[in-house]
Amino acid sequence: MKPLLSFLKKEYLEVARTGKLIILMLLFVLFGMMNPAIAKLTPWMMEMLSDAMAESGLLVTNIQVDAMTSWTQFFKNIPMALIAYVLIFSDIFTKEYKSGTLLLVLTKGLPRYKIVLAKTVLLLSAWTFGYGLCFAITYGYNAYFWDNDIAQNLFFSIAIWWLFGVWVICLIIMFSSLLQNNTEVILCAGGTVLLSYLWGVIPKAKAYSPAVLMDAGSLLIGAEGTGAYIKAVVVATALCIVCVAVSIPVINKKQL
Repeated sequence: MKPLLSFLKKEYLEVARTGKLIILMLLFVLFGMMNPAIAKLTPWMMEMLSDAMAESGLLVTNIQVDAMTSWTQFFKNIPMALIAYVLIFSDIFTKEYKSGTLLLVLTKGLPRYKIVLAKTVLLLSAWTFGYGLCFAITYGYNAYFWDNDIAQNLFFSIAIWWLFGVWVICLIIMFSSLLQNNTEVILCAGGTVLLSYLWGVIPKAKAYSPAVLMDAGSLLIGAEGTGAYIKAVVVATALCIVCVAVSIPVINKKQL
């Protein structure tokens, strides 16, 4: 256990030293502040454009914004935060292959499966902290300006989008164990998400697609109940376990 904790500590220090952690946290803070800011500024922006739109024959009426406007913006912005996260951490394994630093760790007696587990813990904790920070900032501003109670199933919506991010991270872990280049890792992970989205287009299969977890808007307005997402939650959770489980024997046999 001690070698695993030492390696995990080294990973956290390296992420902090390279500036990745700071960049990531700044992005999540920025997105967290943008959601209520955009909602708050929307009436002012529309008022500024009203004269120009009136000349085109469009009439702008008074626009009412509330916490729902901000939460809708949250779920529009969080995919961009996830993409930035993937770009930052897509080389979690591939840079180790190129530099040969894993060999140094292995010679000290750390089993390969513990390397996979340590890097998985690192990625999941960074995603959870950043995502939670973004949510907390948006929630706080929304509570100050409006009332969060207007958004139905809010915490369940937040949880399933977090799980979608976890699934994407597990894809990064799996493809990083299989491939040598982080560009290939990004393309394969993105391709898998796209296939999941296309899978969700099929009516009878939609309920099982992890991509359904991104559709939090229906939950917020009460158009869908939490039960409609349970199958996707189970499938996504199972796929996360499979991705990490596949990565371990691949790393065990990989020529480093």
